[in-house]
Order: sequence, then structure tokens, then C-alpha cells
Amino acid sequence: MATILVRNLPEAVHAALKIRAARNGRSMEAEAREILAGSATQGTGVLSPTDVQARAAERYRHVPPGVSAVDELIAERRREFLNEEEEYLQRKRRR
Repeated sequence: MATILVRNLPEAVHAALKIRAARNGRSMEAEAREILAGSATQGTGVLSPTDVQARAAERYRHVPPGVSAVDELIAERRREFLNEEEEYLQRKRRR
């Protein structure tokens, strides 16, 4: 991982970052990383870590507590494969 140092940060920005970090339950450093990741990737098609997390949470919101999202993803992929295989076999039978 790379490291950067931000010099001459205005006090108002520092205070706002501190408040924003507290609201989001993160350290100031983690909040700054999140802001930079979101800004740097905006418009590039690359998702920020928060966007990835939000999309994953939305996609797997139906998974009951105690069930691993990884296990659900594997099961989902298996279902997709079986559906594709069945469609392939049906097309093959029609020929």
C-alpha cells in the first residue's frame, strides 16, 4: 500500500473530516481513504469500497443470519450453471 502525507490542511477541513469520520464510525484516516477512493474512482467505472459493500449487502440481503454469503454465492453459481446446462441440452435436443 502506498502512503501520502497531506500538508497545510485547513483547520475547517480537518474538523469536518473528524466529524464525518465519527458519524461513519471510522478513524479520520479511514474516512480520508474512503473519500479519496470514492473521488479517485468516480466516473471511471471502478467502484469504491463502500459501493462494493453496499452492492453486496443489497444482493445478499435475503440470506438469513448465520448463513455465509460465500456459501450463498457458491449455491447461486451452481444454480446458474445447472440452468445454463439445461438450456444447452434443450437446444441440442431440438436440433
